[in-house]
Amino acid sequence: MSTGLNFRLSTMMFLQYAIWGAWLPLLYPFLMGHRGFSLDETGYCLMAGAVGAIFGPFIAGQIADRHFATERFLAFSHLAGAALVWFLADVSTFGAFFVMSLLYGLVYAPTLSLTNSLALHHLPDRDRDFGRVRVWGTVGWIVVGIAVGHWLAQQHTPDGIPEIVTAAQNAGRADAFRLSASLGVVMGLFCFTLPHTPPTRDAPKRNAAFEALGDIRRQPLVTLFLLAVPVSCIHQFYFVHTSSFLTGLQNNVSDANEFAKSINSILGVGGGGLMTIGQMTEILVLASIPFLAKTWSRKTLLATGLTAYAARMALFAYAGDSMPLVLLGVALHGLCFGCFIFVAYMVVDEETSSDVRASAQSLFNIVIIGVGIIVGSLIATSVVGEMAKDATGATNYTTLFSIPMWASVACLALLMLFYPSKSSKGA
Repeated sequence: MSTGLNFRLSTMMFLQYAIWGAWLPLLYPFLMGHRGFSLDETGYCLMAGAVGAIFGPFIAGQIADRHFATERFLAFSHLAGAALVWFLADVSTFGAFFVMSLLYGLVYAPTLSLTNSLALHHLPDRDRDFGRVRVWGTVGWIVVGIAVGHWLAQQHTPDGIPEIVTAAQNAGRADAFRLSASLGVVMGLFCFTLPHTPPTRDAPKRNAAFEALGDIRRQPLVTLFLLAVPVSCIHQFYFVHTSSFLTGLQNNVSDANEFAKSINSILGVGGGGLMTIGQMTEILVLASIPFLAKTWSRKTLLATGLTAYAARMALFAYAGDSMPLVLLGVALHGLCFGCFIFVAYMVVDEETSSDVRASAQSLFNIVIIGVGIIVGSLIATSVVGEMAKDATGATNYTTLFSIPMWASVACLALLMLFYPSKSSKGA
């Protein structure tokens, strides 16, 4: 891979995930703690982007596979998304926030799969090169997470009791949307410099998305797609509740706890910076994938990811106020994402024919950031979120996180039973 290609694809991934990572981990406490939305309203806002994500990829995959250069589609999508996410910082009513989130999902969600598709189209060796390009998306997430954490610490953390501090930080989270919008403009302009990725002109003029469904009906994709729904729900529990969970730990750190105080000074406050520990371990995992993929089966890698999902939720549920054990749970995010979701994208790419790969990736995105997020958002807020409230209205995190813990165990059992030990491609 040439230096120029490596730089362009790596920068693309950096900006793609920095845009998302700036605000996603902070959305739940922003809506609940600052906007004052109810659990039901918050759940609907969390799922709004996923509703848009269901329909957007059908359009995007068809356009990119059949009609329009991928890099240009990405450019226009990110410029439109930047405008939308800027306004989210100041929208205060539930109805307006829901509609804006829905529109944002329509334009942003397709870009996640299309950046994967564009990179895979130009990489000389998928197993060797995709990991070291995609890892820059993780770096982007880390950089903005720590930046927002320090911004909250410096600009939105007054002296006072923890409740006052938390309220000020919740209000300051609006700045994360403005940062995301600024990065979106940069990404939109940068996309015009990406390698030209034209549609497949000589492909049959059938709908690419429906043609991709033919590949998905076969093993191992059928099992992978079905498992992706509950795994996405489990993943959503992490992004909905972890920031608030960590914020409570960070804002109640005693003066005598030098370890916790040093963590806050490095990663900032508000939970988002602390969550970047998961992205740091994700870098290590992604860097290892090219080597592991040559010796471990895809099934083994996926099973490792599901085991990490269960262990992470168990630590959150039962570690109590132990900062080291909670940090270990956050660190397991690297294995969760790298060994399940990242490897799943690789499986989708290698198990589908070349002229429908963008659509197949888009369909998988519909499951991961569409159907699963919709169901997971409602379960994590209106159902389990309500169940986990105690008599005072505070959240019982043991009850909350034990639900996705057992769901992860169930998914692991289903994977071992139904996912073939050897795929149709021999992986």
